[in-house]
Amino acid sequence: MTAPLQPKPQPDSRDRYAHLSSISTRWMDNDVYGHVNNVQYYSFFDTAVNRYLIAAGALDIHAGAVIGLVVETHCNYFAPLAFPQDVEAGLRVAQVGRSSVRYEVGLFAPGQPLAAAMGHFVHVYVDRDTRRPVQLPDALLAALAPLRTAAAG
Repeated sequence: MTAPLQPKPQPDSRDRYAHLSSISTRWMDNDVYGHVNNVQYYSFFDTAVNRYLIAAGALDIHAGAVIGLVVETHCNYFAPLAFPQDVEAGLRVAQVGRSSVRYEVGLFAPGQPLAAAMGHFVHVYVDRDTRRPVQLPDALLAALAPLRTAAAG
């Protein structure tokens, strides 16, 4: 039995994201084909999410009692990015659970209206020492609130 075909993913526009930030590409991000290698996109996702959380006061990477562990990632690619372009990362929150958050990230070439790539990143928040899931801290929930305004679906 063949599974039904899923509709082909389509790139979102910038206005579908609640927060935008710029990430510089590096010479080493390009592969031999002259564009940013696919593995670097996941680094951009991680950078966009964690930079936002640190700036919002919701994540202390060195001493915080609660940390986020990545349990799922996904990416769809629509157009190439290449050094020396900057990448503009759009961020939104699609789902908030008791101990987890699904972040969605769109990566845009400067001045382009549609995402060159889109993906998601799921963090489960755990106690730093025991690595057991914990309820999302109030500071994190407050930081997530503005990101939910443009969530897809």
